[in-house]
Amino acid sequence: MRVVIAEDDALLREGLTLLLKTAGIDVVAAVDNADDFLRIVTADRPDAVVVDVRMPPTFTDDGLRAAVRARQIHPGLPVLVLSAWVEDSYAAELLGDGAGGIGYLLKERVGKVDRFLDSLRRVAEGGTAMDPEVIAQLLVRRKTDDPLAALTPREREVLALMAEGLDNATIAERLVVTEGAVLKHIRSIFAKLGLFADEVGHRRVLAVLAYLNA
Repeated sequence: MRVVIAEDDALLREGLTLLLKTAGIDVVAAVDNADDFLRIVTADRPDAVVVDVRMPPTFTDDGLRAAVRARQIHPGLPVLVLSAWVEDSYAAELLGDGAGGIGYLLKERVGKVDRFLDSLRRVAEGGTAMDPEVIAQLLVRRKTDDPLAALTPREREVLALMAEGLDNATIAERLVVTEGAVLKHIRSIFAKLGLFADEVGHRRVLAVLAYLNA
C-alpha cells in the first residue's frame, strides 16, 4: 500500500511515518501543508492518504478542503481524516460524494496501533472507519428531510456501528444479539434506503454514506 501523510505536527508526522513503515506500508511522502499534499497527490495517486484537518497556511480547515479537492482530482481516493476535533465545514462534502473509502478518526481516541492500521486498510479497500464521537456530532446537524426517518431505533444502532466499519459478528457482539438478527436488520436497512442487489457500488458503503450525509 502506498500512502501520503499530511500532518503539520512534526512529532506526529514522523511517528505516523515510522508506524506505517514498520507495518510494511510504503509512505510515498509526509508533508506539513495542504499545498504540498495536493501537489504530490495530483502528480501520483497513492493508494490512500492520511490527512489532518487544520494545517498551513490558515490552520483552519485547509487539510479537509485539500482532501475534498484530492477526491475531485482522483475520484474514490481513499481518505482517512485524523483530527483533534470534528470539523463540519467540508465534512459533509467529503463524506457524501458517494465513492466510499472514507474514515474520520479523532486523534485522542486512536489509542491502539492495530485499530488505527485496521482502519487505514479498511478505508484503502473502499470501506469506512468512523469514530463514534464523529458520528454523534454529525448527527446533531442532521437535516430536516432525514432519509433515514423510516428506520427503527435498532436499525439506526446497527447502521451507526456499520459506519464505524464493524463487521456483522462484531455488531452482534456489541448489541448482544445473534448475527442472524443483525443480518435481518441490515437487509431491512437496505430495503428502506432503496439499495437493491443490483445497485452499483457496495450496498453497505452506500448505506453508511446515506447515514453520514443525512
